[in-house]
Amino acid sequence: MTTEVAGPLAGTVVLDLSRALAGPHAAMMLADMGARVIKVETATGDDSRGWGPPFVGPEDDPVSTYYLSANRNKESVRLDLKTPTDSATLAALVAKADVLIENFRPGVLDRLGFPVTRLAEINPRLVVLSISGFGHDGPEGGRAGYDQIAQGEGGLMSLTGPDPQHPTKVGVPIADLLAGMNGAFGVATALAARERTGRGTVVRTSLLAAIVSVHAFQGTRWTVAGEVPQASGNHHPAIAPYGSFRAADGMIQAAVGNDQQWRVFAGCLGLDPDDPRFTTSRLRVDHRPELIEAIEERLATAPADTWLARLDEAGVPAGRIRTIDQVYEWDQTISQGLVVEVDHPTLGPVRLPGPPLRFESPEGEPAGRTSHSPPPLLGEHDDAIRAWAAESPSVGQ
Repeated sequence: MTTEVAGPLAGTVVLDLSRALAGPHAAMMLADMGARVIKVETATGDDSRGWGPPFVGPEDDPVSTYYLSANRNKESVRLDLKTPTDSATLAALVAKADVLIENFRPGVLDRLGFPVTRLAEINPRLVVLSISGFGHDGPEGGRAGYDQIAQGEGGLMSLTGPDPQHPTKVGVPIADLLAGMNGAFGVATALAARERTGRGTVVRTSLLAAIVSVHAFQGTRWTVAGEVPQASGNHHPAIAPYGSFRAADGMIQAAVGNDQQWRVFAGCLGLDPDDPRFTTSRLRVDHRPELIEAIEERLATAPADTWLARLDEAGVPAGRIRTIDQVYEWDQTISQGLVVEVDHPTLGPVRLPGPPLRFESPEGEPAGRTSHSPPPLLGEHDDAIRAWAAESPSVGQ
């Protein structure tokens, strides 16, 4: 077994049978918290190993940067679950594990010989995270799920984009990522419950659930008020001014959340805070086009940096619209541990997006994971994991 690392989940063993993104992202979150994550792959590996460009590294063995984004702090073992030998190896790993993650279409794990009833027989303390596209039951529970399909079916694309005529997907696979986050949270709560009950449980979520769960006020606009939300571009549908505005040399963003902030914001720009069209939030929303025009007339008189400095000094929330490269070179990003460096076996030192959580003691000392390992090569840990699977006693029981 690998050397144990620090973190709140240190000593927890996770079997990651998932592929692509939702499940692997959940597993990576658990690995970031100190869990030992064993990535179980087929002979050809996770689908995301082939997703690109871009690919980096040697031409005869290229590495997908997509794969690198979701698989740090894991080990890789290749198993063919259709063979008796490898099926037995997985059963031995299940007996040692605390968590199993899968995102097969509903019924596939059963056909491979590992229904949840058998998993519970092998290891009654096992927590199973099962992620599907549209849910594990219901009239469309068997549908295959991919991120963009879920964004459309779940209504998110109808809320995103410049206007209702141009529904737009989010620029990252947000359904997959949110499903993974929900799944990791579900696993953490199931592990906490196991401390009381002594038994594992099955945690189920889906890409559809991930999208619907973040409708927030857009959902209650329909369920309570009977109003169908539509895309409103870069401006908040219920708060104004709250969005992107053009200055003399580029865009800035400002968020004015209440009437007092409006008065401060208007003063910074030289606008009349008592203009009867704009005195309350509701009036500002009703007169949004005139408000945007008035704001951008003032912003056009000076560069973005000038306005951002003024707004910052006045305490009005505002900011730039950064490109991805600017984000990863930003001192604030780096200071928060959001960029980590790992030593990849074929690529050498590479920088990866880092974990979003930090743990500290009351004295301010790090209490979580302080070092990270690179996403594994396909089958990199075959021998070690097979040997460990053959050992006893089990960990999970």
